[in-house]
Amino acid sequence: MSQSAKPTPPGTAGPLSGVLVADFSRILAGPYATMLLADLGADVVKVEGPGGDDTRAWMPPTRDEVSTYYLGINRGKRSIALDLRNEEDAAVARNLARRADVLIENLKPGGMAKYGLDHDSVRQDNPGLIYTSITGFGAGPGRHVPGYDLMVQAISGLMSLTGDPDGPPYRAGISVFDVMAGNHATIGILAALRHRDATGTGQLVEVNLLSSALTGLVNHSSAYVAGGTVPYRMGNAHPSVFPYEPLPTADNDLIVTAANDGQFRKLCEVLGIPEVADDPRFARNADRTAHRDLLRPLLAEGLKTRGATEWFEALVEAGVPSGPINTIDGGFAMADRFGLDPVVTVGEGDRAVPTTRHPIRFSATPASYRLPPPELDEHGAELRTWLSGPEEADHG
Repeated sequence: MSQSAKPTPPGTAGPLSGVLVADFSRILAGPYATMLLADLGADVVKVEGPGGDDTRAWMPPTRDEVSTYYLGINRGKRSIALDLRNEEDAAVARNLARRADVLIENLKPGGMAKYGLDHDSVRQDNPGLIYTSITGFGAGPGRHVPGYDLMVQAISGLMSLTGDPDGPPYRAGISVFDVMAGNHATIGILAALRHRDATGTGQLVEVNLLSSALTGLVNHSSAYVAGGTVPYRMGNAHPSVFPYEPLPTADNDLIVTAANDGQFRKLCEVLGIPEVADDPRFARNADRTAHRDLLRPLLAEGLKTRGATEWFEALVEAGVPSGPINTIDGGFAMADRFGLDPVVTVGEGDRAVPTTRHPIRFSATPASYRLPPPELDEHGAELRTWLSGPEEADHG
């Protein structure tokens, strides 16, 4: 890529420095993946339609009249607005695809072919390209079904596992499978780049939300696939471990996760009920799980003498996993307390935006936060100038 087009300030680099990502994705799964790549040094060009990414309009809440949803998943990128129905703009998009190391898209299957941007067309001119496609239900018989996270939460079975046993099914509080699919796309891209380093050739990486959901259901999926058991809704309880749920204290509920025999004994000692750990009905995890309705009130009786925060301090000190049930501000405060520095600022002056720190830490090539979430077509002019210039054949 031309040095004049790179946004990386002098002296900054990352493990993906020099990797150009053409981001044709929108909303969440794809933009989340490309933000992670940008944090790690990749040069991400966000291609938006004339109206911009849908999440620009998803508000409230806002910061300076900009959607915080959009701000949360688009740092580190440059924006170019292209109407792919216009042949001149489509040609600019194809030129970007020819120069890219990675292309990521989440249009309906077949949607990119209308513009000559499908995998087979682009790979003819760019055989080293890692072409990443995110769909809801794959490119086969499910290709016609729109891929929205809430639909996948319903179809996958997650909602059947979420909520009170006698109540209605509930969605998770976030678009959990969009985020999971974004992470899977990132893993696939990194693996494909490693393969390209070894062979010089790119490949097609396909991710779909339903497959991400089914693998993400982990023990519940295994219960069905390996054990023939269809899991059911248990509220906050765990089907295989007890205690592993909220328990009442003198004020608020406290999460207690004494998941092995040693932790359970320590829990009983701290609560002042050591005899409970010696009860043969509660000797092993399988026993505690089978007799949870007998054990739960014994633990609650011990916990009622103090508040949740005080018990948290005492239990963690004794080596018993536990935690208060916070609102999100409390979660950030706890991360601050633990020295995780959860908030970083990207951009400067009026463009400075507080954002959540990249979750991975590197000792030699730390994540960087070079660019604030871009305004629509903020970098369009410089990108069009670069793309109209001579092409450098430097793809692996």
